[in-house]
Amino acid sequence: MIRTPLRPLARILSARARGESPDAIERENLRLRREHGRDRARRRAEGRLVLLAASFLAAFALIGGRMGLLAAAVPEEPSVELAGQSIAAQRADITDRNGRILATNLSTYALYAQPPHMVDKAGAAEKLAAIFPDLDAEALLEDFTGKRKFLWIKKKVSPEQRQAVHDIGDPGLLFGPREMRLYPNGRLAAHVLGGTRFGQEGVSSAELVGVAGVEKAMDATLRDPARGGEALALSIDMSVQSTMREVLWGGMRLMNAKGAAGILMDVDTGEVLSMVSLPDFDPNDRPAAPVSGDAAESPIFNRAVQGVYELGSTFKIFAVAQAMELGHVTPSTLVEADAPLRWGRHTIREFQNKNYGPLLSATDVIVESSNVGTANMALEIGGARQRDFLSKFGVFEPTPVELVEAPWARPLVPPKWSDIVTITASYGHGFSASPLHLATAYSSLLNGGTKVTPTLLKRDSVAPGPRLVRPEVSQAAADMLRQVVLRGTASFGAVPGYEVGGKTGTANKPLEDGRGYHQDKNINTFASVFPASDPQYVLIVTLDEASDNSGSEPRRTAGWTAVPVAAEVIRRTAPLLGLAPAIEPVDPTTLTLTSTSN
Repeated sequence: MIRTPLRPLARILSARARGESPDAIERENLRLRREHGRDRARRRAEGRLVLLAASFLAAFALIGGRMGLLAAAVPEEPSVELAGQSIAAQRADITDRNGRILATNLSTYALYAQPPHMVDKAGAAEKLAAIFPDLDAEALLEDFTGKRKFLWIKKKVSPEQRQAVHDIGDPGLLFGPREMRLYPNGRLAAHVLGGTRFGQEGVSSAELVGVAGVEKAMDATLRDPARGGEALALSIDMSVQSTMREVLWGGMRLMNAKGAAGILMDVDTGEVLSMVSLPDFDPNDRPAAPVSGDAAESPIFNRAVQGVYELGSTFKIFAVAQAMELGHVTPSTLVEADAPLRWGRHTIREFQNKNYGPLLSATDVIVESSNVGTANMALEIGGARQRDFLSKFGVFEPTPVELVEAPWARPLVPPKWSDIVTITASYGHGFSASPLHLATAYSSLLNGGTKVTPTLLKRDSVAPGPRLVRPEVSQAAADMLRQVVLRGTASFGAVPGYEVGGKTGTANKPLEDGRGYHQDKNINTFASVFPASDPQYVLIVTLDEASDNSGSEPRRTAGWTAVPVAAEVIRRTAPLLGLAPAIEPVDPTTLTLTSTSN
């Protein structure tokens, strides 16, 4: 701003020339300056008043609007909400397909201490050690007399233990509310459910998070508040699961096996109705993961999903099915089966050096379980087409089942698919897959020939998957498997009324250094389907290092070990699945007339 001088020189000189006093000019300029200053101050004050009035108006409008919203709201009873309360009860239940509880929550308490508030620290330590035998009195006393102002003593206590701590009467021992995960059926479906642990914890609450199995894989769903606590329904049938576990446990002990696995699957939907892995564990007290040794020896290892094995002759049906799909053979076509088969420096032999040749029908290749027969068919098909065919059944990729362990259970597949791999793969050697892979592949082959996706979630309906083989090939494969039970290596698998079909598989376990195979350690598998005339269910039973020692010499083949166990599973579970036994026709030539009447 340019300030006007009080005594401008031009005006002073002009006034003196006229004989006027220059001081009058100064007084006039000073008066004008003061008036200008007052005008500026007045305008500034008026602006501030306008701004203050606008602020008051906005504040009153906001308060008025809020009061209007409160007046229009529906009145509710006031409630008290504790910090972390939303964590305590947010995990949904898990049920079987019929709504029976597999996992739920139970209200309990955690015990903690505030040492500065404790009266008798030594006495409290001794009494707590008496109530909780896993606690050490000296270690507790050291914690109580140290610098800590807060420490957890037990994350979960029973009502009886809580009352006993109350009876100690020390004000520094306090309880915080908790919800623990309860598995009321104990070991039943342990590997499917997995288990939980406490995540974020506070004095008044703690969250439950999954650590394995469905609990981990479906953790976000189980904790989703948008579901409103809706239970997660699994495809598992608790009655079938209990029966399968009971039979497998007895079979494992009877056959001197170190482990067992069983899977029962609906061939049309891919729903897993039962999945058992033995030995198992109680998810209410889940053991820690092993830090050394072979992980497969731990009870938390899921043999049905994580265990990848050479499943042997159970894969022979795929070699024959591909040959039928390509039009190379029919069930009655004669195939070269003269043993042994020499390929380069390799010699392919039959079990116990038998020779089923020189020719066998395609059906009898499966019935007799001929390595040479499937090898010749596979060589005619070619390695590239064989690998592509098997890959369509999903046996080279992890299964997409709802278990956190599944993505890590990758099949072991040779990087180069040579001619010798083509030969060995035709009878289930040279690559490794899990029992769940085998169950899924059998279901896809035998349900009419459409691919299924395995699932542990209950499904109301499933759209058919991509077609893998023609329906007539699918039924021909089922008929061949039926013949294996009627007159082949799985004769102990017959269950009257249920038309069981299946294929045995006996595979020597590889040596620890990968150079060769054990001669006295096997993985024995029976892959079965029932009823074979209209396949509805596939059952896979696998025994680890099983041996029938009832005879003069140990018998380690699947026909003597896995097959009778699977037959007992079918005999007990088929009625639970709603399958009524069919009356099988009797050959009239076997009937005998016992009496006549006039």
